[in-house]
Amino acid sequence: MGVLALLGLASSISLLSGWRLYLCVFATGLAMRFGWIVAPAHLTGLDALASPWVLAIAGVGMVAEFFADKVAWLDSVWDAIHTLVRPVGGALLALAIIDPHDMRWQVASLLLGGSAALLSHGAKASTRAVVNVSPEPFSNVIVSTGEDVVATGLLAAAIASPVAAVAIAILLATGAVAMLVLLRRLYRRMRRRPAHVQ
Repeated sequence: MGVLALLGLASSISLLSGWRLYLCVFATGLAMRFGWIVAPAHLTGLDALASPWVLAIAGVGMVAEFFADKVAWLDSVWDAIHTLVRPVGGALLALAIIDPHDMRWQVASLLLGGSAALLSHGAKASTRAVVNVSPEPFSNVIVSTGEDVVATGLLAAAIASPVAAVAIAILLATGAVAMLVLLRRLYRRMRRRPAHVQ
């Protein structure tokens, strides 16, 4: 894989880690284990992701996240806890993918990977908080299932194609920023409304 392909893959996986960290760790480890991601010989950091222990832990986390994300308010608690976990996970995944033994690239990938995961996590958690206030119980399950399908599809595409990985990274970063801007405007509009006194 060339530098651009590795950067695209690292960016895509870091951004997707903000949505589904355990899925990203599990899928990346599985892809490494079966040779779907063929990394250069100097990327020994990825070997840990293919470990049966890491795959098992990520698999358990993936299943727990799948179910926790379907229950209104439990998903917000899960997201609050993972506000610390997902950026660290995204940073470490980026560091594992981009490791050319150059300290500048390591620091840059660590910072950018963590920032990317925090950005997408912020958009996801904020959107889900808005969805949680809807009175009917089905919107949370529908949005969560949509996130599962989209995250899995984008992750598979990023692993399969370096060009897709770059496009997905750009799409996710742009979408996350747009979602945060929209939610901020919605919040400001709601704050400006006068409270109705009864």
